Amino acid sequence: MKHILIVEDEIKIAQLLEDYLQANAYQTSHLADGLAVEAWVKSHNPDLILLDIMLPGKDGLEICKALRHFTDVPIIMLTARVEEIDRILGLEIGADDYICKPFSSREVVVRVKAMLRRLDKVMTKQQSHPLTINRETFIAQYGKQTLTLTPVEFKLLDLFNQHPERVYHRDQLLDHIYDDGRVVTHRTIDTHIKNLRKKLQQVGAEEFTISSVYGVGYKSHVSS
Repeated sequence: MKHILIVEDEIKIAQLLEDYLQANAYQTSHLADGLAVEAWVKSHNPDLILLDIMLPGKDGLEICKALRHFTDVPIIMLTARVEEIDRILGLEIGADDYICKPFSSREVVVRVKAMLRRLDKVMTKQQSHPLTINRETFIAQYGKQTLTLTPVEFKLLDLFNQHPERVYHRDQLLDHIYDDGRVVTHRTIDTHIKNLRKKLQQVGAEEFTISSVYGVGYKSHVSS
């Protein structure tokens, strides 16, 4: 049974969502205070989070950004803000989808099912392709061939392998590979990606590709 965390301070909305999700065989938990979310997620490891933006204590955008430092759990933002900038920001900080209020509970259930179904497909593909990464030894292999990677290339490959199909902005990738606050340009990321692609091609990694998303950044894809 998949476990869905609902983070919503409007009790009636939260209860309605719980009723619909439980009727569709999901286990649910509910939090109304933004300050409680990070510790709860670390302890309970839910399968998906429905996260409202306007919350007491800490807003949903801050929570989403904080969660992405330690978990890749799917996050669907719930928002009454209809301005385009809020929608874009919600996705840029690591959210997987958003739903605007007012919404029907049935719509939410459909979106939850679709998100979890896509995740299951991605994980199945990920388990079947021959790319393996050992974070303890910093060794990446494709089949029986070892890739000769720099530490930055290893971090990038590990990230893309963990989250295929997720689009990463260049700023997100820079934050991931450089945690010492150094100032580097977007061209640095482009160069690392270019070199990583060459090394994947050299070992014949046809099932695993890293593609550009125009005007945004990069994503990986695992073909069946």
